[in-house]
Amino acid sequence: MCSILGILNIKGDASQYRKQAIKLSRNQRHRGPDWSGTFVGNDCVLVHERLSIVDVDSGAQPLFGTNDNAVLAVNGEIYNHKELQADYSGDYEFKTASDCEVILSLYENHSEADIGTWLNEIKGMFAFILYDQAKQTYLIARDPIGIIPLYTGYDEQGNLYVSSEMKSLSPVCETVQIFPPGHYLSSTTGELTQYYKKAWRDYDNVSSGATAAELVHDALTASIKRHLMTDVPYGVLLSGGLDSSIVAAVTKQFVEKRIEDNEESAAWWPTLHTFAVGLEGSPDLAAAQKVADHIGSIHHNLTYKVQDGIDAIHDVIYHLETYDVTTIRASTPMYLMARKIRAMGIKMVLSGEGADELFGGYLYFHKAPNAKEFHEETVRKLDKLNLFDCLRANKSMSAWGVEARVPFLDTEFIDTAMQLDPQCKMIGEGRMEKHILREAFKGYLPEEILWRQKEQFSDGVGYSW
Repeated sequence: MCSILGILNIKGDASQYRKQAIKLSRNQRHRGPDWSGTFVGNDCVLVHERLSIVDVDSGAQPLFGTNDNAVLAVNGEIYNHKELQADYSGDYEFKTASDCEVILSLYENHSEADIGTWLNEIKGMFAFILYDQAKQTYLIARDPIGIIPLYTGYDEQGNLYVSSEMKSLSPVCETVQIFPPGHYLSSTTGELTQYYKKAWRDYDNVSSGATAAELVHDALTASIKRHLMTDVPYGVLLSGGLDSSIVAAVTKQFVEKRIEDNEESAAWWPTLHTFAVGLEGSPDLAAAQKVADHIGSIHHNLTYKVQDGIDAIHDVIYHLETYDVTTIRASTPMYLMARKIRAMGIKMVLSGEGADELFGGYLYFHKAPNAKEFHEETVRKLDKLNLFDCLRANKSMSAWGVEARVPFLDTEFIDTAMQLDPQCKMIGEGRMEKHILREAFKGYLPEEILWRQKEQFSDGVGYSW
């Protein structure tokens, strides 16, 4: 997990803003403690704080395109970068093995009118600022779901500030706005444009969709495999609930081979470490241990006390940048766990966010009067994920320099899940919440875990918290 900061459309000498940009970026350096990079253009300054996950040796940012005209600062991971590199290898000369450089090749090989088209080609999580020195224009974009945070604001001189966290904008910007997921802003047009639009948002387009659990199984397995692209040690957050347990069980199948070369060579990190957090005797710790024993992972339980959580709340709020009580309650144990994970030398983890929104896993979905209203609520919940669950996973982990990846929110998997007939997701006789997801992964987990009823993360870590 990295951070980006940009000052754009500067009125005056841009070099005079370099010192300020570096100082502001320092407020979010916890996201990228491995290296810092700075670029000063005619009317912009870009600063990147790097957490090195892919191409550790040569992937420092900002990245530069052909003739060094296009300059790119990215916070994110592009999981299909190998395929995109192959598609554009004849039209662009790649300078690094960084997964993010493919954004430069996409930009240089498309016109302004095609920005939305090539953004939709990307499978990954991202927020980026791209500055074109030749044209003196910029492009800002955020991933479709908002897994990666991004904010904007203006100072008194009218300079545009862009940052991964609000704490780097608040010293100079009177107001700060969330940059919306699935949108881009091009200075050429000056318009904020939505590029991520899906037919499945309309119930009429999915009311007679597929109902096969095999589709869910294959799409999620493919997503998890994509998310294992890394050049550093990784693990899985395992609460013992259905979603994280599925992610852990599928990950274990791929742990012995390198995903980067299509499993042609042995992994240099051929063991799976799983992590759980909870109060002494909490339901999550017991369930997570059962799953770990079943799949054969090296498991780590972090037990904390209520006072530990209370002591951490001030820091949690600082990193989350929200006062939402539910988010803070759920984030505090995750924040404590992230510190332990980083202390073990692990920089990337997979997590199970998103499944409840896609499959109607929250218990109040039981009350949906019909399939149409059920589906419309899943769409509404997906739209709000960036404000709650994505924010929690991203900022709780990045507080300690750990990257959280969420395979349930892979856009290809989302398409599969949201194109299902909503009726097959609903509770019915002999069917509990997320029934089709449970059916899809029969045989992967102990029966008591496979059919364990949904608990809130903050309840599962212990009812006293």
